[in-house]
Amino acid sequence: MTTDARIDRVQLGELTFDVTISGPDDGTPVVLLHGFPESSAAWRLVTPRLVDAGMRVIAPNQRGYSRDARPQAIEDYRADRLVEDVVGLLDAYGLDSAHLVGHDWGAAVAWEVAGHHPDRLRSLTAVSVPHPAAFGWALREDEDQQRRSSYINLLRQEGKAEAVLLEDNSRRLRAMFGDGVDPELVEEHVRLLSEPGALAAALHWYRAMVQESENLPPVRVPTTYVWSTADPALGPAAAKRCVEFVDAPYRFVVLDGASHWIPEENPDALTDAILAHATVG
Repeated sequence: MTTDARIDRVQLGELTFDVTISGPDDGTPVVLLHGFPESSAAWRLVTPRLVDAGMRVIAPNQRGYSRDARPQAIEDYRADRLVEDVVGLLDAYGLDSAHLVGHDWGAAVAWEVAGHHPDRLRSLTAVSVPHPAAFGWALREDEDQQRRSSYINLLRQEGKAEAVLLEDNSRRLRAMFGDGVDPELVEEHVRLLSEPGALAAALHWYRAMVQESENLPPVRVPTTYVWSTADPALGPAAAKRCVEFVDAPYRFVVLDGASHWIPEENPDALTDAILAHATVG
């Protein structure tokens, strides 16, 4: 079963989000949250199998990535605002609950939603980024993760990061994806982030980071955490500790040799992981 995708314009307060909807309107809902420096197009290879399994796929361009949901202040990208967006999206579609999947920054938001609003989720699939408490511990205690995360210092520098990533026709931005992601997908991500104010907004997610996220309550919904061994940004220390922060059925899926860009490069393995918890019905 396949259903053509459509783009909805969903207003949440003063912001309007571009949301890609695929699958039957009465399908089991699953919300897919992309990361940086991507867009909802990151889920393009995952979506068909979810639809074929009877799911209704809801994939927003998140705050800062949607053209009319791009506030300028750093404080507008705090974790609580990003969580409100997801809950607001569920409300806008009249959903009491849904399965939630997030990659990279989308995973960070998904952990937060699961911790603060477990009643709104049927399952959580977090991809690449571990639970905030596990990640925070690794940043303090694990030299390997400290080295891997050193790039964040640049991304938090207003103006400088934008200039570095966009110079020379966004050469460094494209280079972040390596050779494994379809060039057409890379161009779609880069084209969105080249819009006026888009890259600054996306980088504000890093600039709004605070340690309070480490105090997130244990997750109490069925959870799958997907981590890849060749991810240059996220090492094994925090990945192995995620289980300590989940008080529910938990699966740790390791993709040996896979890069950070799991939705684009390993869509079948990721879809299998999502469907293992995301029972249709």
